[in-house]
Amino acid sequence: MSERQRLAKLLRSCARNLLLDHGLQVHAAVLNMGFGFDLIMNNDLIDMYGKCSRVDLARAVFDRMPERNVVSWTSLMCGYLLEGNAKGSLSLLCEMGHSGVKPNEFTFSTGLKACGVLGLVENGMQIHGMCVRSGFVWIPVVGNATIDMYSRCEKIGMAEQMFNNMPFRNLVSWNAMITGHTNDGNARKSLVLFQRMQEQGEAPDEFTFTSTLKACGALGALHGGTQIHASLITKGFPISTRNIIAGAIVDLYAKCGYLFEAQKVFDRIEQKNVISWSALIQGFAQEGKLLETMDLFRRLRESISKVDGFALSIMMGVFADLALAEQGKQMHCYTLKVSSGLDISVANAIIDMYLKCGLIEEAEKLFSEMRVRNVVSWTVMITGYGKHGLGEKAIHLFNRMQLEGIEPDEVTYLALLSACSHSGLIRESREYFSRLCNNHQLKPNIEHYACMVDILGRAGQLKEAKNLIENMKLKPNEGIWQTLLSACRIHGNVEIGREVGEILFRMDANNPVNYVMMSNIYAEAGYWKECERVRKLVKTKGLKKEAGQSWVEIDKEVHFFYGGDDTHPLTEKIHEVLKEMERRMKEETDYAYGLRFALHDVEEESKEENLRVHSEKLAIGLALVFNGVEKEGGVIRVFKNLRVCGDCHEFIKGLSKILKKVFLVRDANRFHKFEDGLCSCKDYW
Repeated sequence: MSERQRLAKLLRSCARNLLLDHGLQVHAAVLNMGFGFDLIMNNDLIDMYGKCSRVDLARAVFDRMPERNVVSWTSLMCGYLLEGNAKGSLSLLCEMGHSGVKPNEFTFSTGLKACGVLGLVENGMQIHGMCVRSGFVWIPVVGNATIDMYSRCEKIGMAEQMFNNMPFRNLVSWNAMITGHTNDGNARKSLVLFQRMQEQGEAPDEFTFTSTLKACGALGALHGGTQIHASLITKGFPISTRNIIAGAIVDLYAKCGYLFEAQKVFDRIEQKNVISWSALIQGFAQEGKLLETMDLFRRLRESISKVDGFALSIMMGVFADLALAEQGKQMHCYTLKVSSGLDISVANAIIDMYLKCGLIEEAEKLFSEMRVRNVVSWTVMITGYGKHGLGEKAIHLFNRMQLEGIEPDEVTYLALLSACSHSGLIRESREYFSRLCNNHQLKPNIEHYACMVDILGRAGQLKEAKNLIENMKLKPNEGIWQTLLSACRIHGNVEIGREVGEILFRMDANNPVNYVMMSNIYAEAGYWKECERVRKLVKTKGLKKEAGQSWVEIDKEVHFFYGGDDTHPLTEKIHEVLKEMERRMKEETDYAYGLRFALHDVEEESKEENLRVHSEKLAIGLALVFNGVEKEGGVIRVFKNLRVCGDCHEFIKGLSKILKKVFLVRDANRFHKFEDGLCSCKDYW
C-alpha cells in the first residue's frame, strides 16, 4: 500500500469514527508529504471535516483546491447539511451549476434533503425536474430523497405519487413514505403501508418500527402498538440500548394513558435521552398528574447536563394547558439561564403560556423583545388575542406580520378567522376568508369553514351557515355541524337545530356531546318531551359526557373541582360564601337562577342547589374565601376544561358588579373577562 493510499484510508477512518484530532494530524501529514493539491486527498479531507462538524475547515480546503470534481462539491454540500446549514448547502448547489461540474445522484439527493429541511417545495420541484431530465430520478437514493422532500414540504400527495411510480423500492423508500404519512397526521395510512411492505417481503428496521409506533400512539391503537413491542422482544431486539425505538414505545404507552407500562419501559433504558424523558413527562401531564410531571422534569435536569428546547417547550405546554402561571414564570426564569432557552420554539411556547394564563401584557412584552420571529410566533399572538376577544388587535398584528415579510400559513388564517368570530367582526372575517380562498399557495380546510359557520351563526344567519356547509367542496365533519348546532341553541332555532341534530346522530350515534346539545336546545325551548326522549337515549346507550372540571391557583397551589365536589377541606366555607353572594345578588341586581340550565325534573330549591355546585362556582367560592369578599379590586382567575354554562356566566357577571372585582375565566372556547356586570364575549360563546 502506497503512502498516499495509507493517508486516504486514515482520513476515511477518522471521518467514519468522528476522530477530529486524529484527522488534523493526518491533514498535517498530507501537507508535509506534498499531497496538499491532490484531488482525491482533498475530497477525503472535506468529507472528514464535514462529518466532524468543522465545515469551516472543510470550506478552507475546498477554496484552496486548484481543481474540483463532483465529489468535492457534494462532500461540502453534505457538510453544510450535517451542520444544520441547509441554506448553505443549496447555495453551493447553485454555485456548482455555474462551475461546469455536472451533479450526480448524491448531489441531487443532498439538494433535495436541503429543500425538505427548509420547506422550499418550489426549489425541490426544480431539482426534481433536473433529475427527470438527467435520468437520475429512478435511482433509489434520488427517489427516496424526493419522497422525503415532498413529505417534509407537506405535499404528501406528490410524495405518494413518486412512491407509487418507483420501479424499485428499498427499505428507505418504505420508511420515507410511512414517516411522511405519520407526520402528515394520517396514521392509518402508515399502518396500511407497514403491513404492505411486510407482505412484499421487506423486513422493517428500527426506523420503520419507530414511525409505526408513533402512528399507533397518534391513533390510540394500543393493541397494534403492543403487538409491535411484543414482536421486538420475541426477536431479541435490544430495546433498552436503542434510544429512538425505546422512546417511541414510551410515547405510545404514555399517549394511550398506560403510564405504568410507559414508566416500566423508561426505567429499563440504559442511557436515557431527552426524547424518552419528554415522552414520559408529556404522558403524566396529559393525565393531569402535575406533581409527578414536575418531579420528572426535576430528575431530567439533574441527569442531563443540557435540557434541549424540545423538553422546555413541552414543560411550557403543560403549564399553558393547566394555566399554571406561577410555575410558568419560574420555568421562564430557568430558560434564561440555559442556552436552549434562546430557541425560537421555546420563546413561542413561553408566549403561548402567558396568553393561556391570561397574562397578555407579559406575552406582548416577550413578543416585542424577540430578535427573530417566525410564522409560529405571530400565529401564537394572533390566537391569544382572539381567545381574549381582541379581534381588532389580531387583525392589526396579521397586517403587521405581512409588512415585515412573514407570509401567513393556513394556521395563521385560522387564528385570524377565529379572532374575528370571537369579536363579532363579520365583515372583516368575510374579507379574510375570501383572501384565503383566492390564495394560490394555500387552501381553506374544514376548520376555516367552521369559523365562517360560527361567524354567520353569531349574526343569526343560520340558513346561510347551513348552505355554506352543504355547498362547500370539502366533506363536512362532525365538528362543523356541531358549530352550527351550537348557534341554533343560542338563537333558539329548534327547526334547523332538529335537522342538524339528526345529521349528527347519523354521523356518530355514540357521541354524548351531540345528545347533550340537542337536549339543551329542547330544554331551553320548553320542549320537555323531546328533551326527555334524547336524555333516555343517552341512558339507554350508556353514554357519559366528559366531566366538567375547574381549577384556581392560590398562593402557588392549584385547587381542582368537579361539579358537585365536596372533597375540599373548605367545602363548608365555600358554600357559605356562595350562598351569601346569591343573597346579595338577588337584592342588589336582577339575578335569578337560570333554572333552565338545571335538571327540569327536580324541585326548584333542588335546582338551585344543583346549580350552586357547578365546578366554576366552587373554584370562585374558594378564591373568595381566601381573598375576602369585602376587599374591592383585584383579578380572580379561574379555568375550566369545558364551555362555561349559561347560569354560571350570568352569576359571574352579577358577582363582578357587586364585588367590584374582575373575574377572568378561561373555558374550552375562549377567555371571558367579567367586569362591572358585563362580559367581554358579549354573551356569545
